[in-house]
Amino acid sequence: MSGRPGPAAEASLLSAAQLRQIIDAATHTAIISIDRAGVVTSWSRGAQHIFGWTEDEMLGQKLDRVFTEEDHKLGQIEREMTDALAHGRGGGEEGWRIRKDGSRIWAAGEMSPVRSEAGAVVGFTKVVRDRTAQRRAEDAAEQERRSLQILNHAGSALAIETDLTRLVQIVTDAGVELTGAEFGAFFYNLIDEAGESYMLYTLSGAPLEAFSKFPMPRNTQVFAPTFSGEGIVRSDDITRDPRYGHNAPRKGMPEGHLPVRSYLAVPVKSRSGDVLGGLFFGHAKTAMFTERSEKGLAGLAAEAAVAIDNARLTQSTQREIAERKRAEEALRDLNATLEQQVAERTLQLQEKEQALRQSQKMEAVGQLTGGIAHDFNNLLQVIIGNLEALQRHLPPDSGRLQRAANQAMNGARRAAALTQRLLAFSRRQPLDPKPIDINGLVKGASELMHRTLGETVAIETVLGAGLWRVEVDPNELEAALLNLAVNARDAMPGGGKLTIETANTHIDQVYAANHAEVLTGQYVSICISDTGVGMTAATLNQAFEPFFTTKPVGKGTGLGLSQVYGFVKQSGGHVKIYSEVGQGTTVKIYLPRLVAEHVVAESLPNPLPAEGSAEETILVVEDDDDVRTSTVESLREIGYRVIEAHDGPSALRLLERQLRVDLLFSDVVLPGGLTGAQVGAQARAIRPGLKVLFTTGYARNAIIHHGRLDKGVHLITKPFSLNDLAAKIRDVLDAAGPDPDGTKPS
Repeated sequence: MSGRPGPAAEASLLSAAQLRQIIDAATHTAIISIDRAGVVTSWSRGAQHIFGWTEDEMLGQKLDRVFTEEDHKLGQIEREMTDALAHGRGGGEEGWRIRKDGSRIWAAGEMSPVRSEAGAVVGFTKVVRDRTAQRRAEDAAEQERRSLQILNHAGSALAIETDLTRLVQIVTDAGVELTGAEFGAFFYNLIDEAGESYMLYTLSGAPLEAFSKFPMPRNTQVFAPTFSGEGIVRSDDITRDPRYGHNAPRKGMPEGHLPVRSYLAVPVKSRSGDVLGGLFFGHAKTAMFTERSEKGLAGLAAEAAVAIDNARLTQSTQREIAERKRAEEALRDLNATLEQQVAERTLQLQEKEQALRQSQKMEAVGQLTGGIAHDFNNLLQVIIGNLEALQRHLPPDSGRLQRAANQAMNGARRAAALTQRLLAFSRRQPLDPKPIDINGLVKGASELMHRTLGETVAIETVLGAGLWRVEVDPNELEAALLNLAVNARDAMPGGGKLTIETANTHIDQVYAANHAEVLTGQYVSICISDTGVGMTAATLNQAFEPFFTTKPVGKGTGLGLSQVYGFVKQSGGHVKIYSEVGQGTTVKIYLPRLVAEHVVAESLPNPLPAEGSAEETILVVEDDDDVRTSTVESLREIGYRVIEAHDGPSALRLLERQLRVDLLFSDVVLPGGLTGAQVGAQARAIRPGLKVLFTTGYARNAIIHHGRLDKGVHLITKPFSLNDLAAKIRDVLDAAGPDPDGTKPS
């Protein structure tokens, strides 16, 4: 019997070509053969479809090129060969495999031995199936399950949480877990108990210190869509986003900022549509966030918005309940202490009423004394003017008459000083305020005090640093300080210590409400303290009244403190006395701070003599006949040509007829319907180059406003001496300005 197969058996055998056709038909399954060294000996079309390499590219190559680096370290292909030799089948596990383009596929593969006719293993067959689509579907399902679990867990926690700080931390932590971000932040607006809104933030995946040194995010092109509630912003690489890096000064993330490439931000909006804040997430790698991340965060943001609204509603309710409890407690306290509060309030009203009456009394006395001083100054001007004329014309050998005239002049000057103090108290004296440094003035005044007060009084000055400047009349302030120093010396008959302190201070609404005519604001304080006998309460209440004194008869006029009071009030300030019997007295002067300083250059003293010349003509306008006569005679005596008028209209008619008038010397208060200021204005309209000098016993508002001379106005107060008048007229005439004909001097 022949050993060859019959025709039927031969027909059942497949050729190698046919077998290859069958293998290549399985395009979604890779069928690969390798020798025992792992070198590819056949490569199906399915292998080319799955891995990308052609058969020509793989024949003679090691199969381990399709395995990952991790598999190489674990010896995956060697283990499959070993299992196939031992058990007839190796592998079977699913894992990542490498394609020609470097991408990865999820695959399941088995390895079987190939034996020769003699039964020896000559190689292996590797069958690989692509499971990437199934793996992605499984991953998506797992991710969906995990996302739902995170959202459910966060939702359960948010439903019972009412503390806003813990609530936003729960949301931020859940967002990091949900998206796989390296770190996340929730920037949100918080409304405090006062109803004011400000921004806070929480972090997850990074310590708070990582952001504490940076400012809060601004409405830049990157952040604006989130903070305005426009929608979600997702970027695979925010550093390459066209909206990034356009804002000064950093042009992007500041130095030291956490590295951010992948970026995802979602606004959190309330039920009313208001933006409550924004969730921001980052990763140092690119393309880490997907559309699924967006959907998950959108759901989380919605839950966060509801929870924040509920938390704020709860907090508002709690605040309302707490406020109601406080109101109830306050009502109970009010009912319990109502009688006491009524008594305290009544006492406060009585004190304010007393302060108002005192202020009104001081104002009434001031008006009375101011009027008296004005009339008295006119009388003194006549007396002093004629006494000076008498002194100039008495023979040198008339000693007794000279002494009598000198004594009369001394009395007249003392009377003039008293009227000046009355004007100071009544706030009618013309002041010439200048920006001054109080510390410098106090230093100069303290040197004068050392000489004035004597060796039994020790003087200490404590000058405040960085002292503000004030605008006051420096001469009057120095006189006020000397007045206070002399009063302090008289209160320390056995000697003692006088302390002068300066400081910047602020008067608040509470203090201003309890003191009449005091305004709130910034002040410079001058504090003068002594260690004298002090004052009783009764003395303290009358201390500022004119002519009130505790000194023996002949030792004081009672006008020192009233002059200080009037000067400080006229300068827009405040003065207060604190005293205790046996402990001493402190007088505090508050002068308003000078905010905008206007420096006016002072003219240098004119070196020319005070005498006039016959060519220089002065027009004197004075309604008091005696004063006018005395003034005209004095001016003619020192060399001026003088014409006179008793009122404004007469003066203007004279001015129109005269060929030359160099200076108009006018009283401020005039009859005939025109004040001195109006006469001066109309005179300058007639003669633009005319110099003007005013005189007054006191002037309310004609040329002095708020206690200050109008800019560019020259004034000499009555009573004045001939020397003072001559010097003042010479200064005005010699001051730079147009000539009487209206032209500028060359």
